Amino acid sequence: MGNVTSNVAAKFAFFPPDPPTYDVCREDDGRLVLPGVSADKNMDVHLLETKGGNQIVATFWKHPFARFTLLYSHGNAADLGQMHDLFIELRAHLRVNIMSYDYSGYGASSGKPSEFNTYYDIEAVYNCLKEYYEVKQEDLILYGQSVGSGPTLHLGSRLQKLRGVVLHSAILSGLRVLYPVKMTFWFDIYKLVYYLQNIDKIRLVNCPVLVMHGTNDDIVDFSHGKRLWELAKEKYDPLWVKGGGHCNLETYPEYIKHLGKFMNELEKASITKPAKQLTSDPSIDLKHNKCLRWKKGSNSN
Repeated sequence: MGNVTSNVAAKFAFFPPDPPTYDVCREDDGRLVLPGVSADKNMDVHLLETKGGNQIVATFWKHPFARFTLLYSHGNAADLGQMHDLFIELRAHLRVNIMSYDYSGYGASSGKPSEFNTYYDIEAVYNCLKEYYEVKQEDLILYGQSVGSGPTLHLGSRLQKLRGVVLHSAILSGLRVLYPVKMTFWFDIYKLVYYLQNIDKIRLVNCPVLVMHGTNDDIVDFSHGKRLWELAKEKYDPLWVKGGGHCNLETYPEYIKHLGKFMNELEKASITKPAKQLTSDPSIDLKHNKCLRWKKGSNSN
């Protein structure tokens, strides 16, 4: 029943660009590249296998003096081909590495978009960060924009030593985007395998949470951001962008300024506050998530 309802909800929740704005090919030296996307010698392209049986595209934007790594889950009607300018700007201004990915069925990623696939997708990306780049939870910040808040809070509610979480134009739940309901329905999008939604999962996040939302958002009402901030355990000063819409917060100067302030505070805390001593990562099934790189002479496809 869960998969059926998830597929029904996906028809209302996911709108991947059609056609995709990029493709993936292999160069003579074996590297994966995104034709049409500006070349960047500090950007790696990965093809990841997920627990859902799909192969998704992920890009890792390296900063030579990075203080943190940002795992960025993008918004709805976008794919990686449209995001590279923003990633370059964030990498430079925030001094962070950025790992982003396309959900199943988005861009050059295989499969179909669904609630559960976004969870499998972000788990595969996290495992790649941990295994290939040796990124520790203490140095990882999860960033979820709009529908990307679903996988972000899915992972954030399970990792107990994260440095921080950023919610950008986030949703309480899919149904609440359409109707201002106060109760949880069994068919609601972004209801977890364990029947939790964003409005429930935010309570399980044990790190500082920055919430950003536009006051004139006509897609996801401003009330979503306010409520998520109210429910966060470790609240950071929110950014309510006066006049901001759903897809243009990045164009306001206070956006990058407030993000930079958040990163600076997290960096200070990492020096003064010892890391939490907890057990290994729960609920992340490593054996199903493989981090693959095209190598010279590889037969992968």
